[in-house]
Amino acid sequence: MRIGVDVGGTNTDAVLMDGMRVVSWYKTPTTPDVSSGIISALEHLLQESQVPNDRILGVMIGTTHFTNAVVERKRLIPVAAVRLGLPATESLPPMVDWPADLRDTLGNHTYLVHGGHEFDGREIAPLGEKELIDVAADIRSKGLRSVAISSVFSPVNAGMEERAAQILGEEVPDLFVTLSHEIGRIGLLERENAAIMNACLGDLAVRIVNSFRDALRRLQIDAPFYISQNDGTLMNADFAEKYPVLTFASGPTNSMRGAAFLSGVKEAMVVDVGGTTSDVGMLIHGFPRESSVAVAIGGVRTNFRMPDVLSFGLGGGSLVRQNGSVRVGPDSVGYELTTRGLVFGGDTLTTTDVAVAAGYLELGEPARVAGMDRDLVNRTLDEIQRSVDVAVDRMKTSAARLPVILVGGGSILIGRPIQGASEVIKPDHFPVANAIGAAIAQIGGEVDRVFSLERLTRDQALDQAKQEALSKAVEAGADAATVQVVDVDEVPLTYLPSNAMRVRVKAVGDLVLSERPLAV
Repeated sequence: MRIGVDVGGTNTDAVLMDGMRVVSWYKTPTTPDVSSGIISALEHLLQESQVPNDRILGVMIGTTHFTNAVVERKRLIPVAAVRLGLPATESLPPMVDWPADLRDTLGNHTYLVHGGHEFDGREIAPLGEKELIDVAADIRSKGLRSVAISSVFSPVNAGMEERAAQILGEEVPDLFVTLSHEIGRIGLLERENAAIMNACLGDLAVRIVNSFRDALRRLQIDAPFYISQNDGTLMNADFAEKYPVLTFASGPTNSMRGAAFLSGVKEAMVVDVGGTTSDVGMLIHGFPRESSVAVAIGGVRTNFRMPDVLSFGLGGGSLVRQNGSVRVGPDSVGYELTTRGLVFGGDTLTTTDVAVAAGYLELGEPARVAGMDRDLVNRTLDEIQRSVDVAVDRMKTSAARLPVILVGGGSILIGRPIQGASEVIKPDHFPVANAIGAAIAQIGGEVDRVFSLERLTRDQALDQAKQEALSKAVEAGADAATVQVVDVDEVPLTYLPSNAMRVRVKAVGDLVLSERPLAV
């Protein structure tokens, strides 16, 4: 058996699964410190299911800690951003396009060093090892404890980044090092940004992962735990400590994977309505369609794998205001819904109150909204429906009608047909699709490389990339018998010499969990 947990801005959801069967689930308001909410959810889950702790083989957790830290500019540490690229790239230094407040929070410590490669692996310049020793001395004098190293075309040849990490590590002991080729894709600035963001989360990653360990220890759950990544796969706790940035947008991804699992539909649009926001995305082969453009996180452009999701301010806790016209959200009472909503005895009008007044569900004390003005109810429902219809239409890539899967606790707000949908599916256990998506998540491996077709044929390049992706998935903990390639993207780079082609391949497989013997 395994447990899936998803921590949202409003609710923390937990689900217990036996293989592919949902045994029990529980939803509780997210607590300000987050971790105590996880403990509460797991305690109720185990108590209700009466499953012995020693039957739990793994715990999968989706968290918003790291995204929130960047967006709120809190709990971040200063970073030394070291780029290997001189004499090229000098015109656009590291963090050149960052918001000023975030750049100042990280200290704006940037260094340019000779090095880097061309797209086909040729050196731009030899690595400036003596320069790196000087950089290390400056890092040491400033007391910096985290460094992000990026090099031009390092996904093609990572040797210089690895050598630079070795030099800095020898000169500055206990330095938290992030290498850009391990996180981002080909584009230098966006890949460098992703590496710097990862580096600034180093301390927080250790604290959060340790808090999860402590929570499981307090509950006497002696099982490995994994953190959800933003591509629908998992990473183990040690990996999460090293690469916290890969958790960004894991919440919407979990919901979409859960929606595919619960509905059995692999090609569809998913609308996940939470307590604060709604996320709309498209499923392709049961996985979220990945964004093909740079994604901004906290105002910073990045190019690591991210789901193509449209988020907007509609949720079960969204505020409803009437000032001539009706306005829904984008602000929300969040996890305070059960104290501030009208049906719970509060004094704030929310979308949940309107849904209860419309007869969509029974919750709290319906008598408190029984006399609500019907015109207000209808106009609010019209606005909710309009926002969902527009979001679905924006995310579609053609005029063809597609199935739409509704998940999330806030999906009770949608009681009308959705424009452009061939059918609307609300599967069993829809309120905790996000936690189910975490519980069923697989292990993945990805390759993003540029090949010169003067040395290889197209088929040879594709086969090489596929084998590398398959090997990475197995090395990360996937069952070799279940690993398969789920996405191949090839782009001819006609503006470069050598008949170059960029290839990106993603492979996934089931997580290997060892069955423990029954307790005697």
